[in-house]
Amino acid sequence: MTELTRDVVIVGAGAAGTTAANELKKAGLSVVVLEARDRVGGRLWTDVIDGAMLEIGGQWVSPDQDALKETLAELGLETYSRYREGESVYVGADGASTRFTGEMFPVAPETERVIAEITERLDAMVAEIDPDRPWAHEKAAEWDAITWDAWLRAQTDDDEAVRNLAFATGSAMLTKPTHAFSLLQSLLMAASAGSYSNLVDADFILDKRVVGGLQQVPLLLAERLGDDVLLGHPVRTIAWSPATGSGTGGVTVEADGDLRVHARYVILAHAPVLYNRISFVPALPRLQHQMHQHISMGFVIKVHAVYDRPFWREHGLSGTAFSPYELVHEAYDNTNHGDDRGTLVGFVSDRNADDVFRLTPEERRERILASLSHYYGAEAENPVVYYESDWGSEEWTRGAYAASFDMGGLHRYGADVRAAVGPIHFACSDVAGAGYQHVDGAIRMGRLAAANIIEAARR
Repeated sequence: MTELTRDVVIVGAGAAGTTAANELKKAGLSVVVLEARDRVGGRLWTDVIDGAMLEIGGQWVSPDQDALKETLAELGLETYSRYREGESVYVGADGASTRFTGEMFPVAPETERVIAEITERLDAMVAEIDPDRPWAHEKAAEWDAITWDAWLRAQTDDDEAVRNLAFATGSAMLTKPTHAFSLLQSLLMAASAGSYSNLVDADFILDKRVVGGLQQVPLLLAERLGDDVLLGHPVRTIAWSPATGSGTGGVTVEADGDLRVHARYVILAHAPVLYNRISFVPALPRLQHQMHQHISMGFVIKVHAVYDRPFWREHGLSGTAFSPYELVHEAYDNTNHGDDRGTLVGFVSDRNADDVFRLTPEERRERILASLSHYYGAEAENPVVYYESDWGSEEWTRGAYAASFDMGGLHRYGADVRAAVGPIHFACSDVAGAGYQHVDGAIRMGRLAAANIIEAARR
């Protein structure tokens, strides 16, 4: 048994964990980061598949993500704009594809009017939401008791308008069926990006990428920690005692590899759905037991298709494509910086993702590429590299992109989702307000957990 003593042990070497560890170290506290995987990064993962560099996990940077942009600048990482020159493609209910420019989909004038009106209504509601305290809104209980789908259908009987409005927070972000989460959860998703309009504007939310891949953020942060990052050490037990009048409490963390760490504090910097993989001694309070049962991951397949060239550009297409009727509900030009080849990235989410995983890999690939061909033509069916990011099968993630509350859960438990329990602190993108579900939120939560511990340690 290897025994270590530190001020703080961090569980998880993603963006939140490595950020927290660096902040704590700067403040003079000793740390160790325990990571279950054999790599640093968590839900950030840049890898080479069949000779193509792919962003298997998170990848985009938007203008409102100040914490991420500060970190990129501090680490000396460069960004480049997503390719967006040319026309976008929309596939309607009749299966016909239409090229268009601008933010509004090429729908019937009446449907366009309805979408614009409801978007304006949503922007006004979102403006009243504090993303760090959505449960504090006077209508929070009411908005958390109605599903996102039911609220939209109460606004209009235009099905195409509902589908296009719904998918921005449903299929595209929370990656759950729209009847499975509340209006309040949807408003939080929009508030975390500044407005509902921001969330549906691909040119805003998917603005830039990092040269060399976004996983460099946790990798470079981990480099600064040196031997204080230990891979392949899943944490199994946390014995903890709360602070008392005569002491600060503390934790003893046991991990695979015959490792035991004694520390004053622990930060759980991983997805909330993994909290139950750890045995807590004593058990966590009943509030946490109940709360954690009301949080679940969404599910989305990120599809990477690499071609010998970005052929869609030759046809005047930007690569941006949408349809609430297609298996691949959205797709983009994801060509790497300085790469002569062309890459498309598409997304298949919630029930559609469930359904295609009931097929053989060959059938699934055929169905997905056929859907891409509805946007880009027959050439889309013949990539030189094809890969599916399936985070639902990752033992230490179990879904994507992040976790959200079920119906009524946000109003009921949101105020407690990142509150410390004695010496146990929580930090991940899943519990963020601003930057919720994004790397920006992970960095914000890593900073916050570190700041809270630094303050507590100085008392």
